Amino acid sequence: MRKKTTLITGASGEIGDALIQKLLKEGKTNLVTLDIRPLAPEISRQITHVQGDICDQSLLARIVSEYEIDAIYHLAALLSTRAEFTPEAAHKVNVEGTLVLLNIASDQSQWQGKPVKFIFPSSIAIYGLPDLTEKANFLHVREWEWNNPRTMYGSNKLYCEMLGIYFSEYFRQLASDRPVMLDFRSVRFPGLISAFTVPSGGTSDFGPEMLHAAAKGEPYACFVREDSRIPFMAMPDAVKALVDIAAAPRSALSRRVYNVTSFSLSAGEFRQWVLKYFPQAEISFEPDIKRNDIVDSWPADLDDRIARKDWGWNPDFDITRSFEEYLVPNIKMRYQK
Repeated sequence: MRKKTTLITGASGEIGDALIQKLLKEGKTNLVTLDIRPLAPEISRQITHVQGDICDQSLLARIVSEYEIDAIYHLAALLSTRAEFTPEAAHKVNVEGTLVLLNIASDQSQWQGKPVKFIFPSSIAIYGLPDLTEKANFLHVREWEWNNPRTMYGSNKLYCEMLGIYFSEYFRQLASDRPVMLDFRSVRFPGLISAFTVPSGGTSDFGPEMLHAAAKGEPYACFVREDSRIPFMAMPDAVKALVDIAAAPRSALSRRVYNVTSFSLSAGEFRQWVLKYFPQAEISFEPDIKRNDIVDSWPADLDDRIARKDWGWNPDFDITRSFEEYLVPNIKMRYQK
C-alpha cells in the first residue's frame, strides 16, 4: 500500500531548507523531498530524500508508484539571473517541471477523490513597471496590476500561476464526468533574506549578498543604485506564508494567488542597516545597468491586504526584528564557526 506523504521539490534551496525545518518541528515527518542536490545529513536522516531532476518523468513516476501524495510544495526553480543567461533551460525547469507536477497533482486528486494541495511560491518578478515615474506613482502594487514581466523567470512564474488556476478550475471541463480538481495556492514573494543559506543568484539578492559579505569581512560592490527600492522578507516569514496559506480553509480564499510582504528598503537604506551591525563593512555601489533595470521594473512595495483579510497573513519580522533577532545573530554565528 502506498504511503501518504507531502512532496517538496527544490528541497535543498533557501526556502526548502527552512520549510523542512519548520515542518519537522511541527512533527510532520511524512515528507518526501526532491532535488538535484543532496540534503544536509542531519535532515536527510529524518525524511525520505530523492536526488534527481524535476524534469525526469520516470523518476517522478517512481515516486507516484510508491507514495500517495496529498500535498505538494513546488519550490524547484532556476532563479532570475541564471534564467536570463539560459532561457531555454529556465523554461524547461520552471514551466515544464511545473506542468508535469500539476498533472501528477491532478491525477492524484482524481484518484483520491479529494483535492491535492499544490503550494507554489511565485515572485515579485512577475511585475513589470515601465519606468521609475510609474514606480513612484504605484507604491503598493496589487495582484492584478502591472503583470508585465521583463525577465524569463518572471514570465515563467506568471505563466505557472495561470497554469495552476487552469488546473484548479477548468481542466477537463469538457469531460462527461465531474473531475476532482487540485487545489492550487500561490504566494508572490518579495526579495527573501536567509541567515542560514548563501544567496543563490536571484536579482533581488543584492541585500542578502551585502549582509553576508559584511559578516565575512569581505568588501561588496552592490549591483544596483543606492536609490533602487524593492520589498523584502525574512525567510521565517516566507515559510510561515507557505504553511499558513496551505492550512487556510478553501472557503476563506477569494484568490488563487496572493501578494505577501514585510518591509521595503532601498539599497542605500539596506547598507545603513548592515553598517549598524557591521560598522567596518566595505560596501560600494557599482550598478550593473541590465540588472538594475530589472530591479527598477519591480514594485517598491506590494499590497498584501487581501492575504491579511482572507487567511490572516501577518509577518512576524519587521525590519528591526529581522536584523536584530534573526539575521545578524545567526549570520555572525555562521561565519564565526
